[in-house]
Amino acid sequence: MEQEKNKPWAFSRRVFCDGMRDGFPIALGYFAVAFSLGIAARHAGFTPMQGFWASLLNNASAGEYAAFTLIAAKATYWEVAVITLIANARYLLMSCALAQRFAPGTPFWHRLVIGYDVTDELFGITIARPGYLNPYYTYGAILLAAPGWAVGTALGIMAGNALPLRVVSALSVALYGMFLAIIIPPARKNHIIAGLVALSFALSLACNYLPGISAMSDGTRTILLTVVISAAAAVLFPVKDQLTEEGGSDE
Repeated sequence: MEQEKNKPWAFSRRVFCDGMRDGFPIALGYFAVAFSLGIAARHAGFTPMQGFWASLLNNASAGEYAAFTLIAAKATYWEVAVITLIANARYLLMSCALAQRFAPGTPFWHRLVIGYDVTDELFGITIARPGYLNPYYTYGAILLAAPGWAVGTALGIMAGNALPLRVVSALSVALYGMFLAIIIPPARKNHIIAGLVALSFALSLACNYLPGISAMSDGTRTILLTVVISAAAAVLFPVKDQLTEEGGSDE
């Protein structure tokens, strides 16, 4: 216990087991979602082993799905790189928040390992811990969550190869359900978000028929719409101004 107080980053079996306990339900959820993600990987031409390593090295649902979709559409390397960066940009903010929770003197390699698997769920359980961050808590969660994601993707590809086409098409709907589950709750709470979601649907449809833009690849159109809509929303509805107003009302 004294070692933990002097060095909050020191190995603790108790903390490591706490991470495994909290990471177990996350692993189950990852497995279910990744199984559906494997269907998209199959359409992109991935083998089960390739899908396993792709998910193990890039544990990001939206980013991976975007990458698999672009690969299936025969997008260029830069299109895949840019859209993956945009889809995963929120992890940069999460990493900054986690970096402030490390104790002074924490070896740099701990930051690198945790940075490898910063996801919404792992960030949530880690940032909720009081005091300085003990990296072994996150390691315990990653130990179960990362393989669950990777194995789920591989099995999804295998099932996609074995199951009839109609069943595969039905399973692929789960991915759309996952994204609806992401956008509907914030859209119900915020009319601005709801309007932007509806606008993105309408513009995406319109771009399929507009001269010039319709000739672009699906990946390029996705990048263009993402940058234009998000930039316009940042200018017209800046979050900073809203937070300032809220802070002023409290005083």
